Amino acid sequence: MSEHLTVVDHPLVQHKLTLMRDKGTSTAVFRQLLREITLLLAYEVTREMSLTTRHIETPMEEMDAPILAGKKLALVSILRAGNGMLDGVLELIPSARVGFVGLYRDEQTLEPVQYYFKAPEGLKDRLVIAVDPMLATGNSSAAAIDLLKQAGAADIRFLCLLAAPEGVARMKEAHPDVKIVTAALDRELNSKGYIMPGLGDAGDRMFGTK
Repeated sequence: MSEHLTVVDHPLVQHKLTLMRDKGTSTAVFRQLLREITLLLAYEVTREMSLTTRHIETPMEEMDAPILAGKKLALVSILRAGNGMLDGVLELIPSARVGFVGLYRDEQTLEPVQYYFKAPEGLKDRLVIAVDPMLATGNSSAAAIDLLKQAGAADIRFLCLLAAPEGVARMKEAHPDVKIVTAALDRELNSKGYIMPGLGDAGDRMFGTK
């Protein structure tokens, strides 16, 4: 645990993650668990959101009560696997604006190739949370953050399910200002760039493709 990386060790998060890692878990259950675990992780990643006060009247009396400050949060899915995490965050913050970054990993070079980018306006005034279940090599994630910064984003956090030490190091080097929140820091990447022990390909398991 560092200022750059937060591993959420809440018992419910760890329990759900174990069920997701199990190769016997069905696509439908995997998807449901991902939504549930993301909601719990979203609670942590939004912990430092700015508050202001609003004057309201309760059934008992008037008061100045805390309320979120500034523009609506922007949630950015790193396609395609990031889409599985959108529902969990939107359940907690239904008013969030949503954007998408399309990147695929070149199988030979393992480098990210961009094919789509659509973000909400006014990113510089919003807290931006980028979501992708796996932080593996960190190349795609760093490239996605590059695009968001080019679009004006200044306050960015990265939310993932699993992280590899290599990916955390890559992100810290490329974007030391971006905090990472994850459910687990796994052991290493294998020669194909998959997280070990991991849970396989999150996109394939979520969408039932293989």
